[in-house]
Amino acid sequence: MAAEYNPTIRQSRLHINSQLNRAIQAGLYPNPTLRYLGEQIGVGGTAGEWQGAEIEQRFVTAGKLELSENKYLQRAKVAEFLAVAQQYRVCNDVRIHFVKALAARHIIDLKKELLKNAEDNLVTIRERYNVGQASRAEAHQANALLQQHRLAVMNAQNDYRQHLLELISLTGAEISAPSLNGELKSSRDLIDFDAAYANILAQSPELCAAHAKLREDLITVQRERVEWVPDIVAGTGAGYNFDARETTYSAMLSLEIPLYDRNQGTIKQAEADYSRQQSEIRRTELDLRRRLSVEYGRYLTAAQNVQNYETVILPERKKAYSLVLSSYKANRIAWDDVLQAYDDYTRARVEYVMNLSAQRTSEILIDGFLLHGGLQTPSGPLPGGHIDSVPKPR
Repeated sequence: MAAEYNPTIRQSRLHINSQLNRAIQAGLYPNPTLRYLGEQIGVGGTAGEWQGAEIEQRFVTAGKLELSENKYLQRAKVAEFLAVAQQYRVCNDVRIHFVKALAARHIIDLKKELLKNAEDNLVTIRERYNVGQASRAEAHQANALLQQHRLAVMNAQNDYRQHLLELISLTGAEISAPSLNGELKSSRDLIDFDAAYANILAQSPELCAAHAKLREDLITVQRERVEWVPDIVAGTGAGYNFDARETTYSAMLSLEIPLYDRNQGTIKQAEADYSRQQSEIRRTELDLRRRLSVEYGRYLTAAQNVQNYETVILPERKKAYSLVLSSYKANRIAWDDVLQAYDDYTRARVEYVMNLSAQRTSEILIDGFLLHGGLQTPSGPLPGGHIDSVPKPR
């Protein structure tokens, strides 16, 4: 649905169309010029000494039009990689908010269990207070704790609603609240940092776009180096000489002499931009490694927490609760200890769900080339800091 309705995907595709159309425009041959000429019209009441028409055509040299067309075709390839990057942003965000909404729904259920536990605790405190085994302060504390748990349930419901609305917004479609079906736990092996980084360097749309931009800048340098080569302007015409009463013909050939302006400044500008893009590729590689380091740190922490909660913490908390409950049934401990043990076990389950969500979120970003921001305006093929060599397409 997001691939069909999210407006940023269409915007990114229109960037491609824009550059393809610029390539067409840049490769078009100049139009001929047709002019009417008349000399001494009206002198002595005559129709003129000479009247006629000339046609003039500029012949472009040094393959300039082909280079100009190739430049914008290459820029269209840059736009294609950026469109792929935008698709990953949208896809990743849809998956992330699906996972977060799924986790929030599980947390609502667990928070309700904690709320029920707090209600039982308040009942217990009141019963003990009635028989003089609890103080008034303990009753007030239990009541305040109950209200905090009610707020926690409402907060969890608000989080779920927020992620659900964000998920709907990312699709770009007007739909009712969807029902979520899926597993929160990841089924894949642990991601290796070096393998993930190698995959990003090989296939990241951001890096591919940077390399494609370098090729465009090289074509720009080649194009500007031949700009000074003069075009040939040729013309011919015919007219009637009223004085001699005969038809005459004309021919013209001209070219600009590149004596002073050989496009030196623009060539240097294009070369500087080519060098700048070489550094941009390196900057992109380093930035991808930095972002991967940050996300991989979150991923590894969450994965380690998930493993420890599954193998040690949750089983131990559950066993402790079972033992405390058995002791209560045997009249060896008070009901308060049972409630506390269940509270600890349920809180551990909440933390486990939060770590599952964090692990899946980082996993999605690492697999999706660290791209997110599915509703941000898609980048154009001209990156920030780029020096556009000429204001017109050539």
